[in-house]
Amino acid sequence: MSNAAIDDQVRRRRTFAIISHPDAGKTTLTEKLLLFSGAIQIAGSVKARKASRHATSDWMEIEKQRGISVASSVMQMEYRDCVVNLLDTPGHQDFSEDTYRVLTAVDAALMVIDAANGVEPQTRRLLQVCRARSTPILTFVNKMDREVKAPLDLFDEIERELGMSVVPFTWPVGMGRNFGGVLDLRRDQMRVFKAGEDRLKDAGDEIVEGIGNPQLAARFGVDYEHAAGEVHLVREAAPAFDEAEFLAGRQTPMFFGSAINNFGVQEVLDALVDLAPPPGPKPALQRTVQPTEDRFSGVVFKIQANMDPAHRDRIAFLRVASGRFVRGMRLKVVRSGKELRPNSVVSFLSQRRELLDEAYAGDIIGIPNHGVLQLGDTLTEGEALQFTGLPFFAPEMFRAVEVADPLRTKQLRAGLTQLGEEGAIQVFRPVAGGALLLGAVGQLQFEVVAHRLEHEYGVKARVLPARYNVARWVTSETGEGAAADLRELQRFIDGNAHRVALDAVDAPCVLLEYAGELRAMQENWPKIRFHALREHAGLVFQKQLEG
Repeated sequence: MSNAAIDDQVRRRRTFAIISHPDAGKTTLTEKLLLFSGAIQIAGSVKARKASRHATSDWMEIEKQRGISVASSVMQMEYRDCVVNLLDTPGHQDFSEDTYRVLTAVDAALMVIDAANGVEPQTRRLLQVCRARSTPILTFVNKMDREVKAPLDLFDEIERELGMSVVPFTWPVGMGRNFGGVLDLRRDQMRVFKAGEDRLKDAGDEIVEGIGNPQLAARFGVDYEHAAGEVHLVREAAPAFDEAEFLAGRQTPMFFGSAINNFGVQEVLDALVDLAPPPGPKPALQRTVQPTEDRFSGVVFKIQANMDPAHRDRIAFLRVASGRFVRGMRLKVVRSGKELRPNSVVSFLSQRRELLDEAYAGDIIGIPNHGVLQLGDTLTEGEALQFTGLPFFAPEMFRAVEVADPLRTKQLRAGLTQLGEEGAIQVFRPVAGGALLLGAVGQLQFEVVAHRLEHEYGVKARVLPARYNVARWVTSETGEGAAADLRELQRFIDGNAHRVALDAVDAPCVLLEYAGELRAMQENWPKIRFHALREHAGLVFQKQLEG
């Protein structure tokens, strides 16, 4: 295939994640974007745990029971001659690590804010990740059909809390029972609100041309007059939209609406296609890879076990970085040197899958995987590349895990191995032997793992307190070459075997009870490096092994 043809396909791609604090309406908005693109015909209900329909992007049993998202979902759709790859992420902070990894695979983010609560803690954390990667961000202020904060207060709060300039593209008229719709400041028109729309209607929404139209004042009265005054203020205060500032992650377009009522979604979907960038260059250790190169490359950013419980499958989600993927092509796993010829690669509409014949930079493809692929693996047509940026954070909470029925020990280890590989939990095997240890960011991760062990692997497990509170991956740096580094690392492991464990990729990690122990250990072992992120530690450790 010619480079010009690949370039044309790359320009059509838009790959973005939806991020928010829990309960801001992110999963609902995800469904409505699918609805407006024509990818689905009726949205699932997320309003009740016992509803017969559930969010299209929530496939895990525990998600349906609790009405929350605890795993990332991938959906692909076509809209206005663009191929849109949409990634729905967990909102709950205990699963922020999964969200961080997803953000390495996207070119833009859609931030959902609950208009009643404003900017919440998880939103700030996710924005920090986006800002560090200079990811362009669009903002959707949701739930305007309820009694919420004043739009000007939300405008000021977003600018102040997130440290970026805000450019309103739409502005609400009223709120709650008096919510009349939104003024589209770029198209000079008003989209009139109509509640309770669960399906798309052929007639569409009512549009009134001209935001200064006298009909609006007569129809919406004081709410319109108030909104018109606010529009005048924000046009004076806010900068003009600057594409360069947006692409650098320093400016965000802001939209208002009500996702549950399908309102304001059209403007967001159009803005994603118009403003979000197509796939860009991706840095590897060896060089920067351009998306329009003719040779294929990609990186595994997520692994999910048991998406189809009947088949005990494991799917490796891969972001295509360059070239063209063709089903059955020869691929090399750079880390291991193994060759793959994947013939059953799939694309997703959440739990619905379709066999995939080809894919281009920006696309997310699923490769059935039985332990061959790991998080962070780079696949190429032969070139030795290693893409970087996939984070693993040192756990903040630890638990030991034991099987209730000793005859199920093998199943417990198999289940934990798979859950560790997918990054749902960090699993550590103590060097000195003993029970497996689980590491997590938050308590909910332990609950989800126990639930999944029972329902997906048939293992009832006891999650018990562990004495550890601090973890650091360890490498060595002697300045005397790789062999000396490896000897020093082994000396450290032998001398601290009672508190060293190996993680899912056999990278050594020291587990401690107190932060003070870490400071003392750093003084006593000056040639050992202690890492709070595994990406760096893993790369160093791999080089030492190769050396």
